[in-house]
Amino acid sequence: MYFCNVKIFLCTQLFFIRMAKYNITEKREKEAAYRMLVNPKLMDELKEKILDVVLIQKRYKDKNYSAKKLAEDLGTNTRYISAVVNVRFHMNYTSFVNKYRIDEAMDILTDRRYQDLNMEEISDMVGFSNRQSFYASFFKINGVTPREYKIRHFAQHPAPVEKPKRRGRRKSLKEKLSTPE
Repeated sequence: MYFCNVKIFLCTQLFFIRMAKYNITEKREKEAAYRMLVNPKLMDELKEKILDVVLIQKRYKDKNYSAKKLAEDLGTNTRYISAVVNVRFHMNYTSFVNKYRIDEAMDILTDRRYQDLNMEEISDMVGFSNRQSFYASFFKINGVTPREYKIRHFAQHPAPVEKPKRRGRRKSLKEKLSTPE
């Protein structure tokens, strides 16, 4: 019994040493005071305006469109934008914008019209400033890289094989010989 308790104690200590070594901390829910400053009615109005600008106007495709620019466009401040995105969408601004970028990238990756584009071109089309952030965001959301996603999709949905078109009925040798030209 004593040996078992010592073993558990040592394992626990080792766990905490590893957490410190890799700078891993437990995620704690923190409540930002400014979230409570925005009244629910204003929050709903801002939510709709944010969706209009980011999603409908597709400003997520602009790699330089920041929360600061969004706040300026909506006539508010970045704290309100941050509060609305956190409370109404349960993520931060960057994750919010990247979600729409990844959704569009998934559509492009599975569209045969764009199958010849490389990942840098797709990354640029949807608004990422570099391939690394595109890959990181894509993997975080989907659990696979964009390339793996594309390969899996086309493996599950192969292109239909086109049969060669016939240009009319072939004449037999007898018909060819009997018809004057």
